[in-house]
Amino acid sequence: MTNFKRAQIVSIGTFVPDNIMTNKDLEMIVDTSDEWIVQRTGIKCRHIAPLDQQISASELGTKAARKALERAGMSPDDIHGIICATFTPDSFFPSTACKIQSLLGCKNAFAFDISAACAGFVYALTVANGMILSGQGKNVLVVGTELISRTLDWKDRSTCILFGDGAGAVVLQGTTQQDKGIISSYLVSDGSQGDILELPSWGEKRTMRMKGNEVFKHAVRNMAEASNKALHAAGLKLDDVDLLIPHQANIRIIQAVAQSLNIPSRKVVSNLERYGNTSSASIPIALEEVWNQGNITEGTKVLITALGGGLVAGSAVIRF
Repeated sequence: MTNFKRAQIVSIGTFVPDNIMTNKDLEMIVDTSDEWIVQRTGIKCRHIAPLDQQISASELGTKAARKALERAGMSPDDIHGIICATFTPDSFFPSTACKIQSLLGCKNAFAFDISAACAGFVYALTVANGMILSGQGKNVLVVGTELISRTLDWKDRSTCILFGDGAGAVVLQGTTQQDKGIISSYLVSDGSQGDILELPSWGEKRTMRMKGNEVFKHAVRNMAEASNKALHAAGLKLDDVDLLIPHQANIRIIQAVAQSLNIPSRKVVSNLERYGNTSSASIPIALEEVWNQGNITEGTKVLITALGGGLVAGSAVIRF
């Protein structure tokens, strides 16, 4: 197999449920208001898979992945691997990635999941990049898919107002070109802080728990630190960044990270007002939006960064 120098994103696809839940809808089920939510989070609405319907994270991820394949002009047989980031898997096993593999018909692909919560897409992209460069395959689907609505306590306004369902997928392809692709990445974890953001797998209270103030503090510090480390590894400065695509956690975190990095707002991508926090899907959903708007052109340098429960954080520098 060819010795690839880089792995580049050649296509992207996303999917969100048609059903939209507005802040006004939330006013009917929890003690909150549109003004309160917008002021504290920046979110106006989110896409929620109907709670009375049977649907899975693998179905959402498959729809996003199929769009990415179509956009790349590839068939399922062209895919050598599927790495799925999710904290809302269909089952403990088989993995959600294996289910996506089956639904797509990618019979030549390895498939496995990564659990890094909201930082999952950065982690999965980094692992896929390493596997391509080590010769495990040329074309790898990286999928972030979440059905977060099924994990929420809809009486807890500290969590249920924040999240939405959705999926995003990219085709990562090996290239012999040195000047484009995943230039660098940096990952970090701190398991001692795991209790500030968690979703238990056993017991009676199997809904998300979050200590919001602690999450904010760690998110800003760790996302900024990981970004600086990734940029240093890429041999770039903050001024070299054309676009910052942070995990769409809430507007206060996005603004604080950008301010900490001294990146002007015109370079910061944010669409969470229409999607909420979709965890591992948030970065690809935001990336597709700027891609479709024509803001991703040859040579564009993009910095992505995220923090998730674990705690885990990561950043990557991508040159298109």
